[in-house]
Amino acid sequence: MSSIFDAVYQKSLDDPHGFWGEAATGISWSRKPTTILDDSQAPVYRWFSDGELNTCFNALDRHVRAGRGDATALIYDSAMTGNQSRYSYAELTELTARCAGAIQNLGVTKGDRVLIYMPMIAEAVVAMLACARIGAVHSVVFGGFAANELAKRIDDATPTLVIAASCGLEPSRVVHYQPLLEEALGLSVHEVPKVLMVQRDAWQAPMREGRDYDWSVEVPKAPMADCVSVAATDPLYILYTSGTTGQPKGVVRDNGGHAVALHWSMQHIYDVGEGEVFWAASDVGWVVGHSYIVYAPLLAGATTLMYEGKPVGTPDAGAFWRVIEQYHVKVLFTAPTAFRAIKKEDPKGELLLNYATDSLSALFLAGERTDPDTLHWAQQKLGVPVVDHWWQTETGWAICANCLGIQDLPVKDGSPTKPTPGWNLCVLDEAGNPLPPGELGSLAVKLPLPPGAFPTLWNAPDRFIESYLAAFPGYYNTGDAGIIDEEGYAFILSRTDDIINVAGHRLSTGGMEEVLADHPDVAECAVLGIADAMKGEVPMGLVVLSAGVTRDHAEIVNELVQSVRDRIGPVAAFKLAAVVERLPKTRSGKILRATIRKMANGESVTVPATIDDPAILIEIRQVLDTLLGR
Repeated sequence: MSSIFDAVYQKSLDDPHGFWGEAATGISWSRKPTTILDDSQAPVYRWFSDGELNTCFNALDRHVRAGRGDATALIYDSAMTGNQSRYSYAELTELTARCAGAIQNLGVTKGDRVLIYMPMIAEAVVAMLACARIGAVHSVVFGGFAANELAKRIDDATPTLVIAASCGLEPSRVVHYQPLLEEALGLSVHEVPKVLMVQRDAWQAPMREGRDYDWSVEVPKAPMADCVSVAATDPLYILYTSGTTGQPKGVVRDNGGHAVALHWSMQHIYDVGEGEVFWAASDVGWVVGHSYIVYAPLLAGATTLMYEGKPVGTPDAGAFWRVIEQYHVKVLFTAPTAFRAIKKEDPKGELLLNYATDSLSALFLAGERTDPDTLHWAQQKLGVPVVDHWWQTETGWAICANCLGIQDLPVKDGSPTKPTPGWNLCVLDEAGNPLPPGELGSLAVKLPLPPGAFPTLWNAPDRFIESYLAAFPGYYNTGDAGIIDEEGYAFILSRTDDIINVAGHRLSTGGMEEVLADHPDVAECAVLGIADAMKGEVPMGLVVLSAGVTRDHAEIVNELVQSVRDRIGPVAAFKLAAVVERLPKTRSGKILRATIRKMANGESVTVPATIDDPAILIEIRQVLDTLLGR
């Protein structure tokens, strides 16, 4: 029996022109598109190719013109400084227009690139929108990123201007950005002529005369710049993601498809509209921050919340509940890692009892697979729908989700529910043939990708084809492996290279992680395949225990080994496991499984540029040496 959701989904596949043409009416165009989907350059497709618009106008000005200038556009809450600010749509429009005027005064014109190197402060949102306002292309690099990696991005994007902050704030330290930027500018071949600096109270950066300009001086005195109309296919931003060759891949997001898809997603996926408070607890350095801190909520006329702080430690594991209560947050979107951290520090959820979180209607999780234990804990404590949804930097928005604005579907443990309208998701074998329901294979999306997905890589169209479209002609290869069951629910089990072959049996490390995470003493875990002379590969597990657990570690490990044997079978050959204090992660919260695997296999390891704390690798290496008898 077809559901409401199934009917909407099928329409998006059967009539993409009609479906997305209708969605495009939610956007204000300076020239309305007559060509919805241009397939003349297939397998590279372009949406709304003859349309023109301005993304900043759609995010800000049109709401002011509609009489909603007094409505709150942005709430900024810094748990690091205690600063709490609100900006109305009218105020944010004026500030953005002046910033746009300032960067025009510094020589930026339509089509130029501007690199933004900033922490979670309101000026980062303003800078991004100001670039969009004048048709410049922004490239945000996560604040505090290593100098050599920053230099690679400068050389690839060749920016006319860098907008930076003097420093970022961590719970235990001040991270000085300006010295890292200075080093990167020295390493890069491309010469950046000008830098616009936001000086923070925690640390004032030295300024170089003739190159560096002070935000607090330049922006207030600048004239307000008008919105510049651009082609729907013109780039809005470049966002770099790690490449397997070490050379970062510049994911390009265009203006038209991006605006249409994100505006559509706010209503249909998140069920959030005008005046409602949406909080994406991410960072503007990541795709979630681009899509759901800056653009989507503002396109929808909602209130977006920007938080500078951590889920724990600023000051405690009740930080998120305080923010939800104080600002009447309707929907929270964060990473499973955040909730695992909260659960680890406060496993009984006692701090939640101190706050009124009844404004919250849903929790959305993404960034990595949500284990059922974390899902159940959040459901039980919050009493609202918990939606695990799956997407990537490249896609820009959810490939799979429980679309609460269409129909709240039954949740299945370990599944981000069904493919979202527009995403024709398939499971393929190694030869690119579709597999039947329930069989494990490569997850791929039949082309064309919907609006909002990346149309290419910056300065690398051939690499775009080679990296994403060549493996399975006619499909986008997600690089993830999984299954789709009889009811159409997707299960993303692991990256394709995390499918391990144990004595000829193809097994998912994600399935084993699910078993480990179900143990009552385990807060988070990672399972990876390591080389074995007899079986080819065998799984190894590392677990972090919940706060307050004092039981013998060997006893817990024995229980974990038995659980995997009971639930997956002896074929898994799961015998290697150890308790660790913490797991190495990226700043966005993803566990660095590939790095751990290389260390376990005795391979040389380059410290990833995105790692949160490099010192942890020393701890992990010691644990591995003991576990593997080295």
